Amino acid sequence: MKQSMSKWPWMVSIDVLLIVLFALLGRREHEHGLEISGIFMTALPFLIAYVVMTVLSRPWQTINKLWPTGILVWLGTVVLGVATRLLMGKTAAISFVIVTLIVLGLFLLGRRAVCGFVAKRSQQQQA
Repeated sequence: MKQSMSKWPWMVSIDVLLIVLFALLGRREHEHGLEISGIFMTALPFLIAYVVMTVLSRPWQTINKLWPTGILVWLGTVVLGVATRLLMGKTAAISFVIVTLIVLGLFLLGRRAVCGFVAKRSQQQQA
């Protein structure tokens, strides 16, 4: 499923918003402040990792692919994000890593699954 040049930036924007939502939900759940700077600092390691993984995946061709690209972007975002978080002097308890893996998996893979479903339905209706 080849993506047009005009659609992939929108999909990247949605993924970025989902990563920021992940940070916001985590901060809210743990009763941290919900100021923009705090949310941004929580999201930053994962945003950096996501950008690296997305650029490597040639998003103009693969932004909605679930397999293998979506899986690699998701896992790479988690692994590189946790590593970046540790390099920034933050903690990463195993429970945090597990929740990160699950929530970012639901968000990043879920968005791709929905887009794939919509694209398939659209193709069926056009046929």
